[in-house]
Amino acid sequence: MFSSSTMIKDYQSISCPATPTSIGKYLIERLQDYGIADIFGIPGDYVLSFYSLLEESDINVIGCTREDNAGFAADAYARVNGMGAVCVTYCVGGLSVCNSIAGAFAEKSPVVLLTGSPGYQERLNNPLLHHKVRDFRTQVDVFDKLCITGTELSDPATAFQEIDRVLEMAYRYKRPVYIDIPRDMVNVAPQTTHRHVFPPLPTDERALQEACNEITALLNQAEKPVIVAGVEIHRFDLQDALIHFAEKNNIPIASTLLGKSVVRENHPLYVGLYEGAIGREEVTEYVESSDCILMLGTFMTDLNLGIYTANLDPRKCISATSETLEIHHHHYKDVPLDELIPELILRNIKYCRRFIDPTVREPVSRYVIDYTAQISIRRMIDRLNQSLDDETIVIADIGDSLFASTRLQTQGRTEFLSPAYYTSMGFSIPATLGAQTAMPDHRVITICGDGAFQMTCLELSTIVRRGLSPIVIVLDNGGYGTERALHPGNWGYNEIHRWSYGELTRVIGGGISHRIQTEEDFDKALKAALADTTNMHLLHVEIDRRDASETLTRLADKMSSRV
Repeated sequence: MFSSSTMIKDYQSISCPATPTSIGKYLIERLQDYGIADIFGIPGDYVLSFYSLLEESDINVIGCTREDNAGFAADAYARVNGMGAVCVTYCVGGLSVCNSIAGAFAEKSPVVLLTGSPGYQERLNNPLLHHKVRDFRTQVDVFDKLCITGTELSDPATAFQEIDRVLEMAYRYKRPVYIDIPRDMVNVAPQTTHRHVFPPLPTDERALQEACNEITALLNQAEKPVIVAGVEIHRFDLQDALIHFAEKNNIPIASTLLGKSVVRENHPLYVGLYEGAIGREEVTEYVESSDCILMLGTFMTDLNLGIYTANLDPRKCISATSETLEIHHHHYKDVPLDELIPELILRNIKYCRRFIDPTVREPVSRYVIDYTAQISIRRMIDRLNQSLDDETIVIADIGDSLFASTRLQTQGRTEFLSPAYYTSMGFSIPATLGAQTAMPDHRVITICGDGAFQMTCLELSTIVRRGLSPIVIVLDNGGYGTERALHPGNWGYNEIHRWSYGELTRVIGGGISHRIQTEEDFDKALKAALADTTNMHLLHVEIDRRDASETLTRLADKMSSRV
């Protein structure tokens, strides 16, 4: 069950305002303190009073078409902004957002889930109130498994402390949190003041120094070191520190699939994505032949490890995350990643002379249009690579949208978003709403398969209503292309009904659609979309049902026998 026993914060002392304020208003103020300027969700009667306070505040309330979409939008917003929030009603809203929050937990995205609930006076004698499931705590119990912590704001005397505690847990641990607001508590103004100082997270200074000594010795002995950077480098805002460390010692950097774009992919020390046997052979060999592999902020997931085809010798690996530090077979406790990297920068580590052969890096696209050729996934990626800049965010849904996008060369940091560990289809369209809301000065290019698109595409309505201008590419092959590759055969369950996708812009009353069959069609549509920063553009790309990226082909070769 959720516990309030862990009190945290190392640099901030919070005191309640001198004049009484309501629980609802205090919660809004604290959300703003963490940089949350927009909230996604759908209202309902158990949360209407809180929604009214949100509308009256400086926070922008963004109504979505579905609760799970609101959760995905808040997740993407958090990945770009630092923290995000979604607000829904009791059970029918909260339980609908379970999948989105589960993905945020799995991939360390700090989303604040706010839900209304029946007032405590209403709960007397256990009445059958609408939206109730087994009992009044069903929703609380469910999110106990999906969030790092949570609270029910049931006691005015502790409500402010609980808000502080829960929000700080999200910030510290980069995981979703749950806040339940009974509707008869929203406007209650506690007649108490509090001043709560959060103690720092535990750090074992002796262990930190010993670990750094050991890492320094290993790097000084190594002739071919390499860094494999993971998603935690972004989540914990360690990108500058990582680059400083790598440049100071001239150590090459690879990234994982989930960590794609934590380092800008045109950096001279960047060698590419490490994906085991499903990745490019040149990168795989470069990483696996290293005599010291420094894995920083990396999740050891099946996709990150190429469906466990990675050949990483534990005797050559150093693995450091926010939770653990392992050097060969040594385990260190209470050595945070955000203290380890800065300490390593101070160490006297020899300058690496390892050469990065140009063939290791993804070849620079030399795309020349073949006007009448049918568009293919590979050629589409080649053309997109010509148009990416440091103000472009790429969002890829699950499937060959993701696998093909591994060849995209993002120009800026953290400009590639995808649920590459939890792999929930349907993420990309609502994520487009969240990412462009967080960074309106950037252009979002979203790549989504037709199967995933049909799951959550109605969020294009919200995108148009908000006046956003992403470029949404729908790969139409009439079904689940990845599953066709993984489990060959003429299986009806992998087929979907083919839509006239371009008609959606007419249905939702906004945006511009393009039907694409040839390379010339794609080139013209992309140029038109890039030139128009005021409208959403929907590019309906018709591809052969047998078309697949090289990465998906390698994945199918390694994985098809298991499914």
